Amino acid sequence: MKLDVKAFALTGGILWGGAVCFATLWLLIRGYDGSLIRQLDHFYIGYSYSYLGAVVGLVWGFIDGAVGGALFAWLYNKLSKPA
Repeated sequence: MKLDVKAFALTGGILWGGAVCFATLWLLIRGYDGSLIRQLDHFYIGYSYSYLGAVVGLVWGFIDGAVGGALFAWLYNKLSKPA
């Protein structure tokens, strides 16, 4: 079975981008200091623990998840044995 690389890229991007955005917004709304999630600014340029940072995290998370999903599906297709 071959995996659809584009579908995996889109799914990974939506899930990871949404997770970063949701986690940032959730912690902001709940009033936590966000000491752990603030570390994303080391990986995502422009990210900060703020409402604007949640949008930036959404974009970077989408790109990151899409690349990861595409790489996973491509590698799976290359390494899987033909049926």
